Amino acid sequence: MNIFHGIAQTDIRRPTVLTLGVFDGLHLGHQAIVRTVVERASATGATPTLITFDPHPRQVLKPETAPPLLQTFNQKMEGLKLLGVEQVVVLEFNQELAEMFAEDFVQRYIVDALRAREVYLGKGFAFGHERRGNIELLRWLSHQLGFYAAEVPEVQLRGRRISSTMIRMLLKAGRVNLARRMLGRPYGIEGVVTVGHGIGRKFLFPTANLELQNRVLPVDGVYVTLALVDGVWRRSVTNIGKRPTFGAEAESKVETHLIDFDGDLYGQTIRVRVLHRLRGEKKFAGVDELRAQITRDRERAVRYFNSQIAARNLSFV
Repeated sequence: MNIFHGIAQTDIRRPTVLTLGVFDGLHLGHQAIVRTVVERASATGATPTLITFDPHPRQVLKPETAPPLLQTFNQKMEGLKLLGVEQVVVLEFNQELAEMFAEDFVQRYIVDALRAREVYLGKGFAFGHERRGNIELLRWLSHQLGFYAAEVPEVQLRGRRISSTMIRMLLKAGRVNLARRMLGRPYGIEGVVTVGHGIGRKFLFPTANLELQNRVLPVDGVYVTLALVDGVWRRSVTNIGKRPTFGAEAESKVETHLIDFDGDLYGQTIRVRVLHRLRGEKKFAGVDELRAQITRDRERAVRYFNSQIAARNLSFV
């Protein structure tokens, strides 16, 4: 997949079938839009293309309301590649772009730069100055400028609209199972393994302390997880929290204990998929009480992996 920052590059492939948006999280709703683009591009002999924005538009328009993102830029690009997108055009969202009228945006980017044959939007998506660009305007312009425009139906789960905002709320409530169903995969975080205080290895179980790249964490607690190490998904238990038994940290930390692995991970970047919440974080009277609880957590995680539920959930990874 090719990633272009702006439209000045000469090797952008045309004509295209495209969509545009932030696509934070690449949840099931986003996937439906992207798959429509990929399928229609294949049917029409065009290049499946996505226009996205960096930074998030609200970082420019209303910074105080800008949401923490569910994915890093690289994680999103990897997901788009897996879905079949062949090129992504990244537009710097600045004040100049924010003030561009929707009609001018369509002419400059969609028609002139990318020669779109078909354009697909998610339900309710708006673009251009004061968000006046919507599916109705796009359809009207498509008749004038010679392309086809359509809105992809909204994806719901049990009557609930799937959105990045809803997924962030679910993660903050610890409802990782429902978040997983909306994402179509377990929520993932990744980070570099750094040297911690050595408490786990000395008194409890060895853990990998992660310096995270992701900004959104599930609520503090203990989770059944999978950790990708050297290309292998390994069973693990992850604590997200402030370690109150040893004096609370100012911010939540992520520590992952790999059940079947005891190698040196320092300096490596590992991915963690959050499968199931075991319990909330709590303060224990001492190391012995904490060790006993962690042993029970580990045993529950092993039982989880041996269950039929795990077989279903692992299919998402």
